Amino acid sequence: MCKYKDTNLGIKKLDFGQKRGMMAVYLTDGRVVMVPVGMFPDIKRLTSKQRDEWMILDDQYFTFEHDSRIYSVKDVLHV
Repeated sequence: MCKYKDTNLGIKKLDFGQKRGMMAVYLTDGRVVMVPVGMFPDIKRLTSKQRDEWMILDDQYFTFEHDSRIYSVKDVLHV
């Protein structure tokens, strides 16, 4: 878990279908963070089918089957 402002944060799931051009990141504390996909050029280049092939690693990182990069909670929160 990522320690952020006295809170342990993790990632539960990702969703690209809520709003066009946005990625919804569901956190373990119940919040949903909406992030523009454009903030992550490698994710933006993936097809919608490839974006659906995400994996969560150790509750605080995520990656995709067709992307070698690993993203963290801090990347999503932009800290």
